[in-house]
Amino acid sequence: MIIITTIKPTEEEIDKMLEDFESYIKVVIDIEEGILAGGGDRHFDAEQLLLEQGSKQANLWGGGIDWETKEIDYNSMINLRPTQDNPSRDILDINIRIKFDEIMKKILL
Repeated sequence: MIIITTIKPTEEEIDKMLEDFESYIKVVIDIEEGILAGGGDRHFDAEQLLLEQGSKQANLWGGGIDWETKEIDYNSMINLRPTQDNPSRDILDINIRIKFDEIMKKILL
């Protein structure tokens, strides 16, 4: 289940985010608005929910977190954006990674 939040989720909400991958949470973050969409099977689904709520495509970046080790990754198909100088599934821009990390840590860690 995908949970959209700007604050620390409850334990019950974390459990819902973990339903698809037991110890891994896929995450899409709006790096300008500080909104995190966590959970679900595909980043695309969380991305669509954020777009429906008014987020701008250019501000949405995907990755995830291994819930056991708390290791953050920056890998998602939604990150493939040659027009934004990101020709990779990984977030290549260090400034975008920093914003992504800040929001991830504020909300999930």
